[in-house]
Amino acid sequence: MKHFDVIIVGAGLSGIGAACHLKTKCPQKSFVILESRHVMGGTWDLFRYPGVRSDSDMYTLGYRFRPWREPKAIADGPDILSYIEDTAREYGVDKAIRFNHRVRSASWSSDDARWTLEVERTGEDMNGHEALLQFTCSFLFLCTGYYDYEQGYTPDWQGINRFRGTIVHPQKWPTDLDYANKRVVVIGSGATAITLVPALAVHAKHVTMLQRSPSYVVERPARDKIANALRSFLPARAAYVLARWKNVLVTVFFYSLARKRPDLFKRMVARGVRRQIGKQYDSKHFTPRYNPWDQRLCFAPDADFFLAIREGRVSIVTDEIETFTEDGLLLKSDVQLKADIIVTATGLVLKLISGMQLLVDGSAVRLPKTLVYKGMMFSDVPNLAFAIGYTNASWTLKCDLASEYVCRLLNHMERKGYTVCTPRLNDADMGEEPVIDFTSGYVVRALPMLPHQGSKKPWRLHQNYIKDLSMLRYGRLDDGTMEFK
Repeated sequence: MKHFDVIIVGAGLSGIGAACHLKTKCPQKSFVILESRHVMGGTWDLFRYPGVRSDSDMYTLGYRFRPWREPKAIADGPDILSYIEDTAREYGVDKAIRFNHRVRSASWSSDDARWTLEVERTGEDMNGHEALLQFTCSFLFLCTGYYDYEQGYTPDWQGINRFRGTIVHPQKWPTDLDYANKRVVVIGSGATAITLVPALAVHAKHVTMLQRSPSYVVERPARDKIANALRSFLPARAAYVLARWKNVLVTVFFYSLARKRPDLFKRMVARGVRRQIGKQYDSKHFTPRYNPWDQRLCFAPDADFFLAIREGRVSIVTDEIETFTEDGLLLKSDVQLKADIIVTATGLVLKLISGMQLLVDGSAVRLPKTLVYKGMMFSDVPNLAFAIGYTNASWTLKCDLASEYVCRLLNHMERKGYTVCTPRLNDADMGEEPVIDFTSGYVVRALPMLPHQGSKKPWRLHQNYIKDLSMLRYGRLDDGTMEFK
């Protein structure tokens, strides 16, 4: 049995950030990071497909407390992974990670005011260690991301077993996959497809992006000229803060414009696409059925996606699959696509809190029956927080605020002599809404398994960094909703 003041679950971008916050703001608290995989980095180690990168700029995806110093603002996956690893080493939190420790369940006891975690040791090299362990903690911080690391989403297509070529999902990309001079079909039109297609087109014979419906695709520079200019004459931290705020405000402005004046935003996006590919522009391939930010926008750094189309290395087909064939795909329009390799960039499987079971005093917590408090805690679940980023902005912006709030909360409880904090819903008129206002397939499929948000604060998610900054960094902790004991 191992006891800690705080247990962090997950050693990805948000888990390493949470540990750094704890170490600097709550130095008196003991903590450990339990990571199910054998390395840190989470998403940025798991995804190895060609061209993997972030859609968010590193001035907002990076941690508030550690400046991003590289010239590229839209960073490649390996650079983001190095940034996470370097941060962990610099703050000494890499020593707190227990790798190959998968949390299966967490049970809260009100009598003991602590969580008991059932943890399975994984990995090939057990060296005689026990396979099942118990850890206890006073506060549990879940930084596990929001999707299933074991599998991505693949529809149940007709005839998929007939295809004689190679089928691969980006989440399980084989390191030895040779696609040079091969005909590649990428199924999907989301961020992963927009990233993969131009990267594959560098060596493939030809790449076809097959989409059932288009996404909004926007070109943006890979390098932030203003941020790089600021860094040339300001100290690194000052330049980082200014660049970060500049990008936050730009994101908030364009998101607000898209939601309030969608038709204007659509025209702006369409004009940008026409400017990039000229005569090859066909509106049916770039006109989504939904309004901007009903699903995430896709970004093409330095217009790489459009350049590949313009040069004839990439083509787009908007259609649906009738069946797989021995050498490709038959579409519902009777068009046949020949392929040596088919990439199913068809989305993620949402899996909140990594699928672990939560119990409070012996009763299972049913997440769909809970409301989310301040975007980071569950109603009636004591001493537990989770880190989930924004859907319309950089992941880390929200996760940084969540970590700051947890540190404020822990320090407040220590000063006041409290051992338990629990968000309680005490408003009988509170309405319930889906926790994520998105029409993306991976969200819609998961909604029945997710918690809800309320119709009023502090149970309503803002998806707005500036509002959350006011609430989480400066707002009252004893707000009449959080119950302290």
